[in-house]
Amino acid sequence: MGQRTVPKPLVEIGDRPVLWHVMKIYAAQGFRRFILALGYGGEQIKRYFLEYDWQDRDFTLELGDGEPRFHTPNDVAGWTITFAETGLETMKGARVRKAARYVTAPRFFVTYADGVADIDLHALLAYHQQHGLTATVTGVQAFSRFGVIETDSQARVTGFREKPLVETLINGGFMVFERRILDYLEGGDDLVLEQEPFHRLAAERELSVYEHCGFWRAMDTFKEAQELNTLWDEGAPWKTWA
Repeated sequence: MGQRTVPKPLVEIGDRPVLWHVMKIYAAQGFRRFILALGYGGEQIKRYFLEYDWQDRDFTLELGDGEPRFHTPNDVAGWTITFAETGLETMKGARVRKAARYVTAPRFFVTYADGVADIDLHALLAYHQQHGLTATVTGVQAFSRFGVIETDSQARVTGFREKPLVETLINGGFMVFERRILDYLEGGDDLVLEQEPFHRLAAERELSVYEHCGFWRAMDTFKEAQELNTLWDEGAPWKTWA
């Protein structure tokens, strides 16, 4: 019998999935309505939240009654989560388009399920509204995954720098879109958000960048997951909630 692979959003940091950490960042700042664009591992993500209460809270159950009486508080109270099936092979641009049918607000946040930061989401939203463009991405500086060789003018090695901070900004994954972003997301399931849509937005000068200078980390590898677990044990710089 084969083992079930855990989807990346459910890889645990501490004793909670990285997806939970990302959602906590939003919920701690008052944004508690979520739409999860599900693909691979969607069933496991649904099950995690459906079973959340009885997995993590003390309760009493009278058999035959069917309704447990919980004795300990719920640390995700007030969250509203819509689970949108968007396809196993669907790329991010198409996922946003498909999930957007559940969006009722004139603008909305979009994020990946693998990056954490001590970002001020209200400042990000205010920056986006101030500029009045279709989309805003958060620019962050990331550490290189490789060491750097330093040389002199004669191509002689003068030293090494282990995984230095990259000077140019990258997309940190915390984004704000106006509903008109959907005009840029037409196409098939192979629509990559960061390619044609973002390139067109940039060409039309409809894309701004909010620079976040605080803590930010993404979890793309097993080693990065280990590093985030170490940071969690040391106090978690992204933990802005009590």
